[in-house]
Amino acid sequence: MTVLVVYEDREYLVEPGEEFGTDLGVLEVPADVEPGQTIETHLGTEFRVRRLRGPDLFHHFERTGAPMVPRDVGLIIGETGVCTGDRVLDAGTGTGVLAAAMARVGASVCTYERDPDFADVARENMELGDVSDSVDVRTGDLTAELDAVADADPFDVLTLDTGDAPTIVERAPDLLVEGGFLAVYSPFVETTREVVKAATEAGLADVRTRETIQREMDFDDRGSRPSTAPVGHTGYLTIARND
Repeated sequence: MTVLVVYEDREYLVEPGEEFGTDLGVLEVPADVEPGQTIETHLGTEFRVRRLRGPDLFHHFERTGAPMVPRDVGLIIGETGVCTGDRVLDAGTGTGVLAAAMARVGASVCTYERDPDFADVARENMELGDVSDSVDVRTGDLTAELDAVADADPFDVLTLDTGDAPTIVERAPDLLVEGGFLAVYSPFVETTREVVKAATEAGLADVRTRETIQREMDFDDRGSRPSTAPVGHTGYLTIARND
């Protein structure tokens, strides 16, 4: 079981039984290491052992591009209500943060990634996230397999993070169970407009789009205020339902 070892603002992924070297000394990780323990380097620096949890995956998954940030993952899970027993169809796997998060709340996820190298990385990330049994990473283009997928059992949730999302959204009624949810993430408003148009023309209900923005707060002796750092825009999230 991979764990995190933490010292101040440093975090390292380690395996039980591993010998791990840092500038703070060599860390010999016991084979029976458990979260909550403290282990020392040969120079006496103490590291705390922490279990790898969902939010840690965003920081420690191997990246093949910019992953979906935790707040957007949370919005998708909250807006669709994805839960234990749900079947999710996903396209645009990328790093796999969203697929892993949905699997960790109990869903079974079938996700499509066009780039074979990216798909291989995503499979490795699913192993790290301990969800490889719940996430089927398929190398391929979902748009090319829409007819076959639509002929199979429908899904409870459809999540898309891909430039050709409008084409898939057109077939959403064939892909989703009655009452199933669609969630489409895009960094560009042009694609989002096309998604909304496709969802509306497909007859989906409750079509709505939100821009996702988050501002951090600064607290000091002078007072408290939102940070003057750049506004934390990440993208546009469109939610709809197969009525």
